[in-house]
Amino acid sequence: MKLYIKFMVSLRCKMLVKAELKNLGLQYSNLELGVVDIIGQITQDQREVLKNKLLRSGLELLDDKRTILIEKIKNVIIEMVHYSEELPKVNYSDHISEKLGQDYTYLSNTFSEVKGITIQQYIIFHKIERVKELLLYDELTLTEISYQMQYSSVAHLSNQFKKVTGLSPSFYKKLKDKRKSNLENL
Repeated sequence: MKLYIKFMVSLRCKMLVKAELKNLGLQYSNLELGVVDIIGQITQDQREVLKNKLLRSGLELLDDKRTILIEKIKNVIIEMVHYSEELPKVNYSDHISEKLGQDYTYLSNTFSEVKGITIQQYIIFHKIERVKELLLYDELTLTEISYQMQYSSVAHLSNQFKKVTGLSPSFYKKLKDKRKSNLENL
């Protein structure tokens, strides 16, 4: 039996869910971002306890099919942008459609209807968040980040970054350096 969990987007979330399942005596065969394969059945009481425990931690057990589908789409995107060594070489639409085994037009329309933004906008938002992380780590040049995040050019990355954040990547990086120097002067 599959359980779908909203806001389960990090390794820490996975550890929390594992602990709650263990406390309830529930065994699972697979635990990924946003989904758990429970071995056997889960009673209504166990489901309610799990739902309440997860809510206290900022996670939500999902029941609605559309909400579950949206979470699946979001998890594929988060996995793709934040946790993959490199972004897929195929179109994002093909990648998402293949991962979820559904027609991309249906996925896209459902996502836009429920979230109020397109899948493409959601991907851009997460790519920019990842770029921010990489800028703060200060291990890669902007050119290397642009290549890693599959932008056609540094200019394209810079334009998209500024559109989303209101700042240029170099100014964003300077803000980090300024904060660091201010802390050192305390």
